[in-house]
Amino acid sequence: MIEVVLNDRLGKKVRVKCNDDDTIGDLKKLVAAQTGTRSDKIRIQKWYTIYKDHITLKDYEIHDGMGLELYYN
Repeated sequence: MIEVVLNDRLGKKVRVKCNDDDTIGDLKKLVAAQTGTRSDKIRIQKWYTIYKDHITLKDYEIHDGMGLELYYN
């Protein structure tokens, strides 16, 4: 079980607990449940790399306590 911190740069930080074999799409669904935003309107990225929904957190080397950027489309 890992914890990922997502910052939307508008003053909201979301902490999500998930498994490292979950996909980015699964992470978006967990964030959507906490924020009340639809999961298809969420974009997760780090610097200029936009993460794709079908790739796992392990493949992107996302570890426990890592911070990601959260954007709303």
